[in-house]
Amino acid sequence: MTPQELTARLLETVAAQREDIVDLCADLVAAPSVNPVGDTRQVADVVTQALRVRGIPIRQEHLVPTMPSVVADIDSGRPGPHLVLNVHLDTVPPGEESEWTRPVWELTRTGGRLYGLGMGNMKGAVAAMITAAAFLADRRSTWSGRISFAAVGDEVVFGENGAAHLLREHPDLLGDGLLCGEGPGFERLAVGEKGVLWLELSAEGPAGHSSAVLPGRSAAARIAEAVTRTDALNGLTGALPPELASVASRSGDTDPGLVLTANVGTVTAGTFIGQIATRATAEVDLRLPPGITTARAGPRRGCGGRRRVPAGPPGEGLGRELDRSRHPARPRQRRQSRAPGRRAGAVLRAQPTWSAGIDDYAEEAEVLRCVSLYALTALTFLTAP
Repeated sequence: MTPQELTARLLETVAAQREDIVDLCADLVAAPSVNPVGDTRQVADVVTQALRVRGIPIRQEHLVPTMPSVVADIDSGRPGPHLVLNVHLDTVPPGEESEWTRPVWELTRTGGRLYGLGMGNMKGAVAAMITAAAFLADRRSTWSGRISFAAVGDEVVFGENGAAHLLREHPDLLGDGLLCGEGPGFERLAVGEKGVLWLELSAEGPAGHSSAVLPGRSAAARIAEAVTRTDALNGLTGALPPELASVASRSGDTDPGLVLTANVGTVTAGTFIGQIATRATAEVDLRLPPGITTARAGPRRGCGGRRRVPAGPPGEGLGRELDRSRHPARPRQRRQSRAPGRRAGAVLRAQPTWSAGIDDYAEEAEVLRCVSLYALTALTFLTAP
């Protein structure tokens, strides 16, 4: 079968299975997997059943019994590269459910969109990857090597019970290349992954009655200054390394995957309205794109350096950073999305366009498109000379 014939057959398969794919999305949404607490038993069972009915042998692996991951092996029977197909099963919390205009735990299909918690990140991609894996399994005579399918838990909090556990227990899951459903969406491929750095800023101030507070001296005022400085980091732009420059966006618009984001997720200060706050904290989620390290992000905007971010006047209650992740500039074996191998630059990510938060959704056409994208990318990798 020629590549053109194989592509045509794939598109026909996706079109014919459209309703099955949407039904699978519905089953995935109806299986809560919010993290924390990270219980993935229901959704892992949905994935397990979906793979089994498609003729793919699977197994469930876990460190914590309530957080299973699903692993499947598809072997061509011929020597060749090892490709990992990676998705994650857990979702972020829904937030205030009363603010949703669509059901949280039920798929709503309307206006070309599929609504429901996790559809954007990343149950739409899970359904697409399962369908692509089945297509590849049915046509293993057209490619060489082997495929590992890994649907992992404990990802959204960067926990140790999902991909990290699998790689510790089964180092052979480290492939020559990895195709990941995770990514920023925007109807494009992501060729690099933002580093993640979780920080805690803290500030201190003098005690006293609220009638005696001075400008900029309370812990609340100091943490507010630190939050403002942190927010100013948003918009810094990185750059792809030279070996990936050829695949940069040609649209002329800034690639969202190369833009630093600094989200202040929580802020706390004081204990009583009538007293000066003596302690305050803020938790920050930094996403550092390729080309930007913590050292560059800090001094460039006057936020100190890697180790310390001032949250007030020098010498008076300096804020502390508590690094709650690995340094983003270093590859982290604990994350399945870092799968180095003999084919450099073989890590690709793609995901249906999505909206994180209230009324989470994925575009139905994008879920279908990702089936073709995953399958064709895998075939290209597994048939390369």
